[in-house]
Amino acid sequence: MKPVVISGTGLFTPPNSISNDELVTAFNQYVELFNAEHAEKIAAGEVTALEPSSSAFIEKASGIKSRYVMEKAGILDPTHMTPRIKERADEELSLQAEICVAAAREALARAGRTPADIDMVLVAASNMQRAYPAMAVEVQEALGIDGYGFDMNVACSSATFAIQTAAAAVQTGQARAVLVLDPEITSAHLNFRDRDSHFIFGDACTAMVIEAADTATSAHQFEILDSKLKTKFSNNIRNNYGFMNRFDEDGIGQPDKLFRQQGRKVFKEVCPMAAAMIRDTVEHAGLKIEDIARFWLHQANLSMNQLIVRTLLGRDATPDEAPVILDRYANTSSAGSIIAFHSHQDDLPSGAHGVICSFGAGYSIGCVVVRKR
Repeated sequence: MKPVVISGTGLFTPPNSISNDELVTAFNQYVELFNAEHAEKIAAGEVTALEPSSSAFIEKASGIKSRYVMEKAGILDPTHMTPRIKERADEELSLQAEICVAAAREALARAGRTPADIDMVLVAASNMQRAYPAMAVEVQEALGIDGYGFDMNVACSSATFAIQTAAAAVQTGQARAVLVLDPEITSAHLNFRDRDSHFIFGDACTAMVIEAADTATSAHQFEILDSKLKTKFSNNIRNNYGFMNRFDEDGIGQPDKLFRQQGRKVFKEVCPMAAAMIRDTVEHAGLKIEDIARFWLHQANLSMNQLIVRTLLGRDATPDEAPVILDRYANTSSAGSIIAFHSHQDDLPSGAHGVICSFGAGYSIGCVVVRKR
C-alpha cells in the first residue's frame, strides 16, 4: 500500500476567551433571574429551582479552565446566553468557511503546498453551519482549489474518520493531496443555561494536509501506519436538531435540540472502548504500547483521558506522553485531538511513534497510528 503522510497542520483560534469565573458569573445571574421569576411555582413545587455553578465544580468535573468562542458578549449576557453573530448574505464567505480558510493557510504553509497541489477538500465536523451547499465546496472555491470536496459528520470522531478517508483517496490515486478541515463552532449547539453542560465546549478549527509520502517535502511529516474506526449506537450523547423539527411545533426550542449527554454512562462505556481500540490498532501496526511516545487524545474530559492512558500504560502518563489542551480550549469536538497533535509534535525525534484517537457521539471511535519521518 502506498505510504501516506500528514505533511502539515494548521489551527484557527477564535479571538475571544471565556474563563470559568466569567462563565459562572453569567450563569449564576441567570439562575437568580430564573428562580425569582418562577418563585411562586417553585414554592408550590411545580417548578424545580435552578442551582448555581462554580469554577471549582467545573474544573473538578472536566479539567477545563477556559474556552475560546467566536462571540463572547451574548454568551455572558444572562438574559440572552447565546452568541450574537449576524447572518451573512449568500454572496459573502460563510463564517465556518472563513475559519476553515484561516486554518488551511497555516497547514498548507507547513506542508510546503499551495492550493494548486490539493485535489480534494474534506470538511469533517460535528456542527455544520448549513446542510447545503457543502461547506467543503465553499472552502474549495475560496482557496481556488480544483477538484472536489464534501462534508462528513461523525461527531467528535470526524477528524480521525476523515484522516482514513483522505488517506484512502491518496492511496487509490483519486487525489494527490487532501485538505482535511475540522471547523467546530460548538457554541452554536451548547445550552448555556444547563448547569451540567454549559462549560463543556469551545470553538476552534484545525486543518491537515494529507498526501503521498513519495512526493511530500515538508519538515513536519507523520506517516500514517495504521488506522481503525468503530461505531456503536448510543443515545447517551444526542442532539435532535434538524429539518423535521418543524413537523411538530411542540418540540421547537426544547432542550433536546441542543447538545445533551448522560455523562456518567459515557465515561463508563467509552473509556474501555477507546483503550481497547488504541491497543488493537497499535498491535495491528506491528508495535507495542511501549513503543508509543505520545497519545494525542480527544480533549473532552481530563479524567477520561487519564483513565484511558493509565489502562494502557499501567501507570499515569506524563504531560509529554498525553498532552492536554483541554484546560485552555475546552472540548472542541473533532478538532480537539488535532489541536493537541498540532501543538505538541515538533519536539518529537524522527522515528517516534504516536497515536491520534478520538471518541464521541455515536458512539464513534477513531484511532490513527503515526510515525515521525
